[in-house]
Amino acid sequence: MRWFLVGVLSLVAAAAGAQERRPSHCIAIADAAPGLEYLHKASWQDPVPQYSVRISYIAHASFLLQTHGGLSAVTDFTGFIGNVDLIPDVVTMNHAHETHWTAFPDPAIKYPLNGWGEEFGQGIEHHLDLGEMLVRNVSTDIRSQFSGVEPKGNSIFVFEVEGLCIGHLGHLHHMPSDQQFAALGRLDVVMAAVDGGSTLALPEMIKVINRLKSSIVIPMHWFGDYTLGAFLVGIREEFDVQRNWTSEIEVSLATLPDRPTVIVLEPKYLIDPED
Repeated sequence: MRWFLVGVLSLVAAAAGAQERRPSHCIAIADAAPGLEYLHKASWQDPVPQYSVRISYIAHASFLLQTHGGLSAVTDFTGFIGNVDLIPDVVTMNHAHETHWTAFPDPAIKYPLNGWGEEFGQGIEHHLDLGEMLVRNVSTDIRSQFSGVEPKGNSIFVFEVEGLCIGHLGHLHHMPSDQQFAALGRLDVVMAAVDGGSTLALPEMIKVINRLKSSIVIPMHWFGDYTLGAFLVGIREEFDVQRNWTSEIEVSLATLPDRPTVIVLEPKYLIDPED
């Protein structure tokens, strides 16, 4: 009888744990776990392995994040991700330019998160806990065609899932303050705009990336190989660079690289192969 009860309790504990998010170390700024193989090619339609997150580069600054439990989020959502019927659970948006948001997100999306507040310069705070995924933001300023600067008009969104901290810098226009860096914490994976013009200049963006101590950097917001190449040249001394001509990767805490690595993903809209 005693062993039967122990077995039942173990099953209950395991079931409860499956519904909980693995604690992340964003704010603790812990060291990343070393790994050997951390890049895995996979289709966005395949099941996500346990303890992993799939990141698919859709276009411009839009990425699809998928979890083992079936949650999905799209960053800098414009209303179009491809010829698929996928309705993300969460979409995040920034309104620095029309290519980073939509005024009419599908009403079926449960959590459309704006990176700006309803009142000019007031910003907004998100702390959306979905169990397997926590989505939060840190507000930053953007250049405004009306006032010069819109305080708190942009958001850096952070997704905490499977113990990983994944950050999307959005349309970043300035070096974050010490307080903003502290609020972000250590980001294991960061998507960074590397156009060097309409967002932060490349030398400053590289400083931001170095300070975040990210294990994986995914360039976004690049307009051809010339723009991308300028970023890669500037960061090669401190980061390994990997380009495998794929649009998707799967990452986990156990498989983060030993040395900080830039992984170039190719933008690709989601496609239903049956269409």
